[in-house]
Amino acid sequence: MGTLPSGTELLVGRAAEQRRIDELTAAARAGRGGALVLRGEAGIGKTALLDQAVRTTAGLAIVRAAGSELERELPYSALHQLCVPLLGQLTGLPARHREALQVAFGLTDGTPDPLRIGLAALGLLTAAAQEQPLLGLVDDAQWLDSASAQAMLFIARRIATDPIAMIFAVRTPVIGVAEGAPGEGDRLAGGQGGHVERDDGARVRRAGHVGFDELPGLPIAGLDELPGLPVAGLDAGAAAAVLAARHPVGLDDQVRDRLVAEAQGNPLALLELPRAGGFVPPGTASVPARIEYGFRARLADLSAPARLLLTVAGADPTGDPGLLWPAARTLGLDLAAATAEVTATGLADFGSRVRFCHPLARSVAYDSAPVADRHAAHAALAAATDPVAAPDRRAWHRAQAATGPDDELADELERRASRAQARGGMAAAAAFLERSVGLTLNPARRVARTLDAAQAHLDAGTIARAADLLSTLDAAALDDRRRARLESLRGSIALTRHGDASGPRLVVRAAQRLTDLDPGRSRDTFLDALEMSLVVGRGGVIDEVLQAAAETPSPGPPDLLHALVLQATEGYAVAVPALRAALDDPSQARRPTLAAMIAIELWDLDAHTTIADRLVKAGRAAGAPLPLRVGLAQQVVDAILTGDIGRAIAATAEEAAISDAIGAAPLIYHRLHLAALRGRREEAAELTRAAVAAPGTGLVANAHLWTAMLHNGTGDYPAALTAARQALDHDDLFLTGAVLPELIEAAVRCHEPAVAARGLATLTERTAAAGTAAGLGVAAHARGLVTGDEEHFHEAVELLSAGRLTVHLGRAQLAYGEWLRRQGRRRDCRTHLGAALDLLTRAGADAFARRAADELRATGDRVGPRTEHGYEKLTMHEVAVARLAAAGATSQEVATRLFISKRTVDAHLRNIFRKLDITSRRQLKDHPHLQETP
Repeated sequence: MGTLPSGTELLVGRAAEQRRIDELTAAARAGRGGALVLRGEAGIGKTALLDQAVRTTAGLAIVRAAGSELERELPYSALHQLCVPLLGQLTGLPARHREALQVAFGLTDGTPDPLRIGLAALGLLTAAAQEQPLLGLVDDAQWLDSASAQAMLFIARRIATDPIAMIFAVRTPVIGVAEGAPGEGDRLAGGQGGHVERDDGARVRRAGHVGFDELPGLPIAGLDELPGLPVAGLDAGAAAAVLAARHPVGLDDQVRDRLVAEAQGNPLALLELPRAGGFVPPGTASVPARIEYGFRARLADLSAPARLLLTVAGADPTGDPGLLWPAARTLGLDLAAATAEVTATGLADFGSRVRFCHPLARSVAYDSAPVADRHAAHAALAAATDPVAAPDRRAWHRAQAATGPDDELADELERRASRAQARGGMAAAAAFLERSVGLTLNPARRVARTLDAAQAHLDAGTIARAADLLSTLDAAALDDRRRARLESLRGSIALTRHGDASGPRLVVRAAQRLTDLDPGRSRDTFLDALEMSLVVGRGGVIDEVLQAAAETPSPGPPDLLHALVLQATEGYAVAVPALRAALDDPSQARRPTLAAMIAIELWDLDAHTTIADRLVKAGRAAGAPLPLRVGLAQQVVDAILTGDIGRAIAATAEEAAISDAIGAAPLIYHRLHLAALRGRREEAAELTRAAVAAPGTGLVANAHLWTAMLHNGTGDYPAALTAARQALDHDDLFLTGAVLPELIEAAVRCHEPAVAARGLATLTERTAAAGTAAGLGVAAHARGLVTGDEEHFHEAVELLSAGRLTVHLGRAQLAYGEWLRRQGRRRDCRTHLGAALDLLTRAGADAFARRAADELRATGDRVGPRTEHGYEKLTMHEVAVARLAAAGATSQEVATRLFISKRTVDAHLRNIFRKLDITSRRQLKDHPHLQETP
């Protein structure tokens, strides 16, 4: 069969890169894990560096995977490659982790828990690394399927304390469209007849097939967070040395200089251009395109059977001879002759795995094949693929083999989409559905599948593809029900886009269109829009949606939408009974964000706590990331209001860990609230910038609200008044109640009595209607500020002392103490200022606590130096670890909860013990803020 060239010529001039890799692997042998991303254009030597790591790394077990452009839509296909050699460790994993991987890899039926797959794979790797340090190599990471990319990035960010090194190789994009030799045109870039189009204005996509100049955004964006190593072109001396290694007899100086100039430092180009039988006219062609031309020239001399064998090998990214040989036999190929001919060219090697000499060679072998040969190759591979063990891959090969509409195949792809979705592969579901659209002959079913595919792309986060699919539909040709769904999808897409104001109008139109056809669905569509507006930070559009909903007749008894419409049209006081009834309705669990906002609006902290806890519990049980993240964010809000700063920090850390596990950015609003509470100006400013940059206005309004609180705490009342006014200017239905206390305090301090009086009138009306002691206490505090009447301060302290609003109680005590000091009642004021200092310090409201301390000093009282609390000595994640450990959780249980490895938990605990000067978990109970609440 022969072997591939060693590739050592590609390592000439790469001493620095090899040294960096050696440092990484040496650290892994010493128990310090890490990751490295090699970045460079095709042919620059990334794969050669990975191969050299295998040859030269002693004492490390090796696991490898490679992304494939033909398997980007198959969830966990690359992760499966990486983990296959380690599956013997499955039995040692916790049951839920073991089951998650088995389902993800198709080893058993079921629905995997997407939150646990990355953690389970991490557990698999760390278990293996306890026996022998591990080196994971991932080539062509730009082609990873999104599920694998997410899991691998999750792993790479969590191996710092484990004996694991991971190296990713990523092909950087070619600027513009690759061109080949004269006459080749788009074939070099896009396969036969592929036209070139822009996708999202950021990357090049070819219709019908994806090639080397399209790089998927998700994996690259995530890999940017890892340490990187650019692999640049060779200098002239190293380039000449590469040529000398390949041509020991020597080259004519002019020939050598021309090759060096054309290759532009690309070592593979230096080796391939002479093989092309001459030189490729440079023109505007990129170096990778010239390398492709060289591979193409080598292909041209092969017989038709040999080229067909390479086409089949190129169409099967798994490199499994158990698929290749049966497929080749199906095509009637003479295997002995064809493999010998291909091996002689050095393009591919047929050993225990089928390997091409370079990923570009695989692309060329596939792209340059006639369409009929590609169809035949996929058909043969489909026939050779086990329909039970790999039904998704078989269906995908069948789809690639199709030459025209095929309703039976479209039906199968639709079934595959459902299976992929159940396995957490939304990208795969979207791809299967999109392909089924093209194979569907029946017009009505094609429309339905187009809508389903767009919804799947929307759920998968591939917004541009969803929009592209919807653009193929003629709204005028659809019935009202499908037109409503089209408008609803377009509205949902618009809601995710910064500066696109069409979302509410489209969703409203969809809901109105359904009024007579399906009244229940119509109202659900309005509520969907409201919930999504809050989730994506577009709270400012809520009023627009509700005004339209008000014009739509209600077919049944009052419901959540009815309550919200009342609030928008008749005012808060009129709506309170309906809002409370809606909050008590079990169906509100379907709208958790709306329900949580209503509870805050009603100053009903008990209801808010119940909603947040229910969300977290349900999210954990179902492995559903979004409800769990929203629930944790609401738990942060709840903990802030009740003064449990440790719980707020721990829940923030957990939400961030889950966001990282699924490849999403952490939610902003609760972190901004926490930073404002703690008086952290720089952190709050950074989060505010992120909120302003986010699409929509809801996060901006939140940013102004908590900025107002921050400035009230630090005593910058003009800035607080400006921020509070800006928050109210957004007219956010669910922020008014929270903004008014900040506005009133700032207005009083800025000597704006008219502004303060108007704010107080509105706040009084709202809290009286809500009727809760918490709301009435907050209003009494504001009234005391405005009137300077001691009775109101006393009432505020009395009402708030009976509830759980610790921060508001501390602020009321502070205001009362400040007023008493101005009245010259030094002894009385010290009592309230001392209570304020204690409450606000324990709640972590540092800026307000400093105000209380300053007031006490102004009375002549001695205030000792501030004692640093345990939670302040620790990082956010260490606080989370400490609280769970203090509650009795094992290291493995903590690891599972926070999506880190057990060794990382133990490393955190060592840091915690050192920082707190303790020696055991039992001593964590000496730090109240680090005790996990039941």
